[in-house]
Amino acid sequence: MREQNQLKSHLEKYVVTYLFIALSVLFIITSGLDINYVASQLLLRLNRNAFIVLALIIPIIAGMGINFAITIGAMAAQIGLLLVISWGISGVPGILLAAAITLPLGSLFGFLIGKLLNKMKGQETIGSLILGYFANGAYQLLFLFIFGSIIPLNSNVTIVGASGVQNTLNLTGSVGLYTAVDGIAHIPFLLALYISCGVLALLTVVQYLRKKISRKKMLVGVIASVLIAGIFLIPAVANTVNGSHGRELKLPLVTWLLILGLCLFNSTIMRTRLGQKFRAVGQNQTVANASGINVDRTRVIAIMISTVLAGWGQIMFMQSEGIGTFQTYAAHEQVGLYAGAAILVGGASIDRATNLQALIGTFLFHSLFITAQSASSAMFGNSVIGEYFRAFLSYGVIALALIIYAWRTNRQRKAGQLNLADRHAVKS
Repeated sequence: MREQNQLKSHLEKYVVTYLFIALSVLFIITSGLDINYVASQLLLRLNRNAFIVLALIIPIIAGMGINFAITIGAMAAQIGLLLVISWGISGVPGILLAAAITLPLGSLFGFLIGKLLNKMKGQETIGSLILGYFANGAYQLLFLFIFGSIIPLNSNVTIVGASGVQNTLNLTGSVGLYTAVDGIAHIPFLLALYISCGVLALLTVVQYLRKKISRKKMLVGVIASVLIAGIFLIPAVANTVNGSHGRELKLPLVTWLLILGLCLFNSTIMRTRLGQKFRAVGQNQTVANASGINVDRTRVIAIMISTVLAGWGQIMFMQSEGIGTFQTYAAHEQVGLYAGAAILVGGASIDRATNLQALIGTFLFHSLFITAQSASSAMFGNSVIGEYFRAFLSYGVIALALIIYAWRTNRQRKAGQLNLADRHAVKS
């Protein structure tokens, strides 16, 4: 009976994830796309999007829901990129300068967002979404009228004979920002996988020896690492991943070091005093306030960190392989929506999230994006349906997560009321 309850609880918690796994398998099969093509496209999308999705974790833990206002962080990054392009600074120095400009802008925007969200406690997810739309109007005003007239820019980025910034800016060629980070160094995908499995197994054993995890969890971690590495050591599997012509999949090394660095940052900060404040505020603001924690200040810090990280993630997205252009008025619009949907697909909810859930969610969400068009064409004879399906998935996952969260909260509240009634009955 206990095992059945645990299984039921597990399925309730990860129903969205399992649904997407089933859909991903179905779409990959029905799309008829080459596995190597799907794998390479997935790798590209993981490179681009993982950092931004990971930027959502801290506000979720702090009890502020999905921070859709990371769109504003993306706007800060795009201001930095525009200035760098206008000044003619290319390559890694240009990316670093754009990141440096994003830091104070993202911090200021995050501070203002946090202050506003503190005025709408309990409605942060919807509030941050509306803030993103509001900020977009100010962004359009800045890029259409202020840049090029009040704030002078290089004529290469402004509209000829008018004020404002060009609709599309090139990042390739002499601009030198395209793949500035991705192109530094590459490592074969299979080699990276084997190294990761070895490191994971080693860390699991170390954690067990330090008595941080149980023997059962240690064995699960080691066996899982060995199995994953073993599967990809099979020649047929390795050849499938690398393609029939032996074209080797490669990871951009620096990009993934930055992604793993953010994972480490998220894990490490939760062990600090500030991280404990995030958890305490996320679990119960009343208790946290009674413990001497400045709840409002802690929440503002969480949003500031998230906004800056999202801005840096947008810079990584813009410079990544396969982009090459900067859509000045539209590049930021879907950032919050897609990142929020991705982390929810990985098994996160409005009040809990982990690095692994963010990475799994990015993988599953974008696997459907890659295959949806071809799958809908094969199943319905119309590829346009795939575009509608993508939009439906994005909004549908967020709506489902909100419904599940509301249902679970309501059930917990009722259970608490029943327990309280039982206590009173016993006392009487």
